[in-house]
Amino acid sequence: MTRRTIDELGDLLERPYCAVLATHWPDGSVLLSPVWHEWRDGGFNVGVPSGDVKARHLARDPRATIVVFDHSWPGRGFEVRGIARISEFDRTGVSRRLSIRYLGSKNGNAYADRVGPGLVVRLEPGTTRAWDFVDEPTPDADVAVFPSGNRQAPRHG
Repeated sequence: MTRRTIDELGDLLERPYCAVLATHWPDGSVLLSPVWHEWRDGGFNVGVPSGDVKARHLARDPRATIVVFDHSWPGRGFEVRGIARISEFDRTGVSRRLSIRYLGSKNGNAYADRVGPGLVVRLEPGTTRAWDFVDEPTPDADVAVFPSGNRQAPRHG
């Protein structure tokens, strides 16, 4: 694994990959949740429904971590740890942008029109970690190489 800067990760944060958000249960254990996200103005925005367990966790303990990663070869990822801020969203801002990002224009707009009240979790970097595996040995020869140049391990069973 090679440490990188965010700028060296190319379009990773522009891709509609689900991220994983880590929050803390009252006993200190971690809840890992797949979330829609956007990287905007130097931080992550994540939409969550009002009353969601993630929002309750963050209201009690605002420490959070989010990681976005590309599982195809050569693998790359970006992690942010910091203190989350929670605010309400409206249907014209974060909610609509996230819906369109993940569902496309037609379905995203329709979904955003139906979604109820929600919250935005804003996580700006306290500490970051960016990486890829470009400098690692290539996988075995039976790894598929796609026209884009991305490599992916074969699926088994």
